[in-house]
Amino acid sequence: MGPHDMQGSPPDTRQDDAAKPSTGAAPLAGLEAMLRAQDKDRLPPVDSWNPPYCGDIGMAIAADGTWFYQGSPIGRKPLVRLFSRVLRRDPDGRHFLVTPVEKVDVAVADAPFLAVEMEIHGEGRAQELIFRTNVDDVVRCGPERPLRFAPEEGTGGLKPYVLVRGRLEALVTRALYYDLVEMAVEDEAGRLGVWSGGAFFPMT
Repeated sequence: MGPHDMQGSPPDTRQDDAAKPSTGAAPLAGLEAMLRAQDKDRLPPVDSWNPPYCGDIGMAIAADGTWFYQGSPIGRKPLVRLFSRVLRRDPDGRHFLVTPVEKVDVAVADAPFLAVEMEIHGEGRAQELIFRTNVDDVVRCGPERPLRFAPEEGTGGLKPYVLVRGRLEALVTRALYYDLVEMAVEDEAGRLGVWSGGAFFPMT
């Protein structure tokens, strides 16, 4: 099963391993407590923070959007959403959880988020695509939140990604990709693609 076949996070039927003690530099429970003390109404300014690097504590995000801690899935969606708010991708492509006092690795298999729902407003050049991610970010696709289509290795197909914030992207699920293909039109240059927010995003 590929990443496009997953429609959001798996059902919350697994045991939450959040309380498991860490053998790394920063226990997960301590990180969770610190994050819960942050302002929940605004996204933290993670791109402006420059804390010391504290190593790898076993955080990972699978291609289907599942978050793991030391090999065990984190089943509680509120906890995953909490961590997603302090996720950052640096210019070298590495992902980190970042707080004002520490930075720890996150191994990301593909994109850190999945775009699991899409609303279509308007049509033609006035069309706007609005995506919801598996951690409930709402993304209005346009020049500042572009959509890109990357070759899918081994299939010859395309994988669409939408920018969520910073350098963090969401992989558009296969069902939504089919919807994008159905609404695709040609621009003046004869390229096939979709309009959103006044910008044209070619499927090349």
